[in-house]
Amino acid sequence: MGVSEKQIARINELAHKAKAEGLTAEEKMEQQVLRAEYIAAFRASLKSQLDNIDIKEKDGTIVNLGEKYGAKHGKKGN
Repeated sequence: MGVSEKQIARINELAHKAKAEGLTAEEKMEQQVLRAEYIAAFRASLKSQLDNIDIKEKDGTIVNLGEKYGAKHGKKGN
């Protein structure tokens, strides 16, 4: 569920318009939806990256963060 370049461009366009002249009610709603989609995609990407990190413990064992915190404890922070 990535965010397309077109969606990012629209987010930026709405932000510039909001500063320059203000947004209509429909544009404000569109901006909220686009921002929510962007944040959800960002969080999913970050979680995916973190789930693939391996950490070497002091005792020499390798622990995968996704296995340690993801599946074991369920979804957190979503």
